[in-house]
Amino acid sequence: MKTSLLEKHLSDLFEEWAGVSPELMLPLAPSGSARIYYRLQYDGKSAIGTYSPNRQENEAFVAFSRHFHAKGLPVPEIYVERLDDNVYLQEDLGATTLYSYLLQRDDGPFPNHLMTIYKRVVEDLARLQIKGGQGLDYSKCFPRAVFDQQSMLWDFNAFKYQFLRLAGTDFNEQRLEEDAHRLADFLLEAGTDHFMYRDFQSRNIMVRSGKPFFIDYQGGRRGALQYDLASLLYQAKANIPDEHREALLDHYLDTATQLTKIDRAAFRRYYYGFVLMRSVQVLGAYGLRGLYERKEHFLKSIPFALDNVQELFSQNRIAVELPELKKAIEQVVASGQFEPFDTERGEQSLLTVRIHSFSYKKGGIPPDPSGNGGGFTFDCRFLHNPGRYEPYKQLTGRDEPVINFLQHHSKMGEFLNDVFRIVDEAVENYIERSFTNLMVSFGCTGGQHRSVYAADALAKHLKEKYGVALELEHIEQEKKNWINK
Repeated sequence: MKTSLLEKHLSDLFEEWAGVSPELMLPLAPSGSARIYYRLQYDGKSAIGTYSPNRQENEAFVAFSRHFHAKGLPVPEIYVERLDDNVYLQEDLGATTLYSYLLQRDDGPFPNHLMTIYKRVVEDLARLQIKGGQGLDYSKCFPRAVFDQQSMLWDFNAFKYQFLRLAGTDFNEQRLEEDAHRLADFLLEAGTDHFMYRDFQSRNIMVRSGKPFFIDYQGGRRGALQYDLASLLYQAKANIPDEHREALLDHYLDTATQLTKIDRAAFRRYYYGFVLMRSVQVLGAYGLRGLYERKEHFLKSIPFALDNVQELFSQNRIAVELPELKKAIEQVVASGQFEPFDTERGEQSLLTVRIHSFSYKKGGIPPDPSGNGGGFTFDCRFLHNPGRYEPYKQLTGRDEPVINFLQHHSKMGEFLNDVFRIVDEAVENYIERSFTNLMVSFGCTGGQHRSVYAADALAKHLKEKYGVALELEHIEQEKKNWINK
């Protein structure tokens, strides 16, 4: 759907709900799907406008939300929908996710305040699965009403072909298929009697005034209780210490056993199998997004997921024998291809990377002060320009509305994936050869939005991945002291 038509549909919905047209309509950062989100506001009234091209997915989310909300469960209220146009308005739960709390965590102990939030989350998860699953119309589920053997085999096939194959792993197809069936048959013994969220992880948990709220459960279906808890506690980059995972597992069971009959020992026996099943699923997703599409964020998550699987096997937590799967994982780890770059090498190297944003119209491509004749210059002018629209004209590529615009209404993400791939090769080569300088410049029309965002993104990427010395200059913005009139 064209942006102008989508915004008209959402504006009409807001007027239907609030009685007035929105005075502010800002795109939000994109999710990992085709869904598009806007925040619409007028004089204290706020709602999240949502578009998804998938009618069945929309029907599932709206039906589930109304069912859960009527039961007092922590989900957004659906204000109004127009499913023929694939749009609806939902309650605005703010901008803070549980994942944003995880990003604030340093390398020290798991903080008490984060443990407190997680305890509340697992309590509410048990209520959503058990209480929320009662009376739910599972005929609305999409794409499947139950997490059955077929669902598990789909995930396993994605793992085989999107992760193992792309990672260059040699495995026996028949033996690995036998492992997949053996694991699925074992897990189905746990039953499929409750609501299974399917993608229960920190990015889908909003936190408002210390209270968690759940979003993005449109892929839910009947399943075992263990899967969602495994998804949360073994989320790859959350990196929750094992003793905290165990404490949260017990806390979850304390709540769940008050709502339904549970054999705690049997729950645990199947639980670690579901941890493995979820890890297989996410590695398949990371393979597609990272190894095939070359998206850096997903590549960074692979080592954490591999660590989780290794831990399960090394501690003999899987109650069935899966020899070919174990062998394949050991082969991937032994290859070393997913080990992060040694940032200490980058920090101690002679290399300094100089990154600029500039304006083609005002100053042109900046000179190279190192005397090496310049480096990479990337032209951002082909990307959709937020500077063409009034709400963004005085903002820069560091302001949240502009960031969301570039992430959602331009091909900035794909562009930066290509930039990272090119520049990473040079950085690694220059570190190895003890070179001292690399210059990278990003230009756009005014040096205010697209080039600023791109330069900041590359600087962040190189510092996190390589630890090299950086010099970052935003030529036009620094001339104006970041004041745009």
